[in-house]
Amino acid sequence: MAKNRNLAVLFLSLVSAILLAASLWGQEAKPAPGGLPVRYEELTAPDFVRALEKSGGTCLIPLGVIEKHGPHLPLGTDLLNVRLVAVRAAQQEYTIVFPEYFFSQIFEARHQPGTLAYSQKLMWAILEETCDELGRNGAKKIILVSGHGGNSSFLPYFCQAQLARRRDYAVYLYRPTGDPKAEEQIRKMRKTTTGGHADEEETAVMLANRPELVHLDRAKNQSGADQKRLTELPDFYTGIWWYASFPNHSAGDGSPATRELGELVVENEVKQLVKAIQEVKKDKAVLELQKRFFDEAENPLKTQQ
Repeated sequence: MAKNRNLAVLFLSLVSAILLAASLWGQEAKPAPGGLPVRYEELTAPDFVRALEKSGGTCLIPLGVIEKHGPHLPLGTDLLNVRLVAVRAAQQEYTIVFPEYFFSQIFEARHQPGTLAYSQKLMWAILEETCDELGRNGAKKIILVSGHGGNSSFLPYFCQAQLARRRDYAVYLYRPTGDPKAEEQIRKMRKTTTGGHADEEETAVMLANRPELVHLDRAKNQSGADQKRLTELPDFYTGIWWYASFPNHSAGDGSPATRELGELVVENEVKQLVKAIQEVKKDKAVLELQKRFFDEAENPLKTQQ
C-alpha cells in the first residue's frame, strides 16, 4: 500500500514538473502577435526583413555575463534573466531580440571559478562590430539592455564613443528610472533589506525563470555581507572596490527568495521595458541630431557660433 502511495506521489510530481516546464516553455517560445519570432536567431532571412519593418528598425541587445552568483545560482544568471525580460517585452511590443550576449565587463570576478572575463579590446570590438553589423542590416535603433551591474561604467562610455565617427544608426542604453509603486510592492514582499548580487531579489527572479537551476539549500554556504575593507578611503574609487566588499561574489542573502517575489519583479521590469521600446520607436530626434553633429564635426570652423 505504501509502495503504491509513493509511486502515486512520484507520478504526480513528474506530471507537475512537466506541466511547469511546458508552461515556462510556452511563455518563452510563443511568437509575437503577427506570427514573427522575436528572437533574431529564429527568423528566416525573408522574415528578418519583415521583422525589421515591424519593429520600426529596432533591435534589442540584452547583455548578460558568465560569472559566479553566490553558491546557489548558475553562472549565467544575468544572461538568463535579462533575456527573459527582453523576450517577454518584445512579445508585447515587437522588436528583434539579439542572440545570447555575454561579452561583458567582469574583471572583478576573475578569482572565481567559471568566470569568462574577456580583454578590454575584444569586449569593445565585439560590441562595436555587432552594432555596426546590425546597422548595416537595417537596424538603425539599437537598444542595449544590461542585466549585469559590472557594465555600469563600460556601457555609458561605449555610448559616448559613438560620436567618435559617423554612423547611420543610434545606440540607446536603457537605464530605467523605476516605478515607485511597484518598487514599494517589492520592498514590502522582501524579507531582506540589503543585497545587489545573488541576493533575495535576483534569486527570486531565477526562481520565476529557471527554478531547476536554483539551489536554495546552498544560499547560506558563503557570506554575502559587506566586508567594508576600504572604508578609510571614502573619497576614492579603485578597481578593487567590489572585491574589498564582496570577495565571495555575492551581496546579500538569497535564501528567503520566493517565486512570487520573482514574478512581481519580472512583471515590473517587462512593463518598463515595453514602455521604453515604444519610446525608442517613436523617437526621431536622436538620429537627426547625430547627423547634424557629424556634419558639423567634419568642419567645425563652419559651425555657427
